[in-house]
Amino acid sequence: MPWINKKLCTGCQTCIDTCPTDAILLIKEVAVIQEDECIRCGTCHDICSKDAVRHDGERIPDEVQTSLAWAKKLLNHDYYSDDIKKQKQLLERLQRFFTKEKKVAEKTIEQLKILQHEEYTD
Repeated sequence: MPWINKKLCTGCQTCIDTCPTDAILLIKEVAVIQEDECIRCGTCHDICSKDAVRHDGERIPDEVQTSLAWAKKLLNHDYYSDDIKKQKQLLERLQRFFTKEKKVAEKTIEQLKILQHEEYTD
């Protein structure tokens, strides 16, 4: 999913004008991509002369930190904060949760490859 680097966006609206689904809005002089409307065509990324439209892979470190912050917030909740056993159980549940998310992503990628091979092979 493309995203806009707010520091680089000049509000020129070039990406807005070229988006085939009108998925980009200008809010406070900065382009914002509406995830539900975006079809991931890459047009906005290709047209932006300021390199403000970025690839989602660049967000991985931030997303990891967000997940860790969420885990730490849970660990500090009154229910867990004074009980090492409960904290360990929570960490195990969170690991299972993220393992499941990884499996969903892997299975989805497998199915997309099958779809590509079956439907979109020359």
